[in-house]
Amino acid sequence: MKVTEKTLSSVNNTRIDILKQAVPLFASKGYNGVSMRDLSNAVELSVAAIYHHFQDKKTLYLEVLKYTFADKAVLVTAVINTGGTALERMELLLDHFTQLISSDPDFRALVLWELLDDDDERLRLVAEEVLIEPFNAMSTLMSELAPNENNFMLTMSLIWQVVSHFETAPMCRFLPGWKADYSDPKIISKHLMQLLKSSLKLN
Repeated sequence: MKVTEKTLSSVNNTRIDILKQAVPLFASKGYNGVSMRDLSNAVELSVAAIYHHFQDKKTLYLEVLKYTFADKAVLVTAVINTGGTALERMELLLDHFTQLISSDPDFRALVLWELLDDDDERLRLVAEEVLIEPFNAMSTLMSELAPNENNFMLTMSLIWQVVSHFETAPMCRFLPGWKADYSDPKIISKHLMQLLKSSLKLN
């Protein structure tokens, strides 16, 4: 069969459709909780048709993670490349990053499933093939902002503070002192920026 631009477009569209349908499935059940039959039913394609686009379940899962993280990676890189001081870019990054994490519960669930499953091979793949580029970009910005500090620890702390604010909100709303706007991305971003400035004595 002659491969035309229309054929390639159709293949790419089918591939994207599979990823879109697979995201909430893996987010709700985790890697081990989803079978190829589940995926077949969700995307309304045969298992053989899915294997035509993805070598195996692990390959599909990794592509799902890449797909859900793509916009976040683009954002981090874009912020790093904007003008302004390191502090201004960090503020901008936190503002947009909290918005993205807030609006994507499936991504948060996928990350937490990986931590719960504790599969070294998949964790390494996620770290090396999904997270490495945005992590390096954020770490570079952190080094510029605080050259005498441990940029690895600071970067990890900042990322997980953002994620944990949204993941723990359902429980924290029952604790004394909770206010509804504590789950507002803008409030969280401002709070974390204040913590960062204070800890690094940037005020």
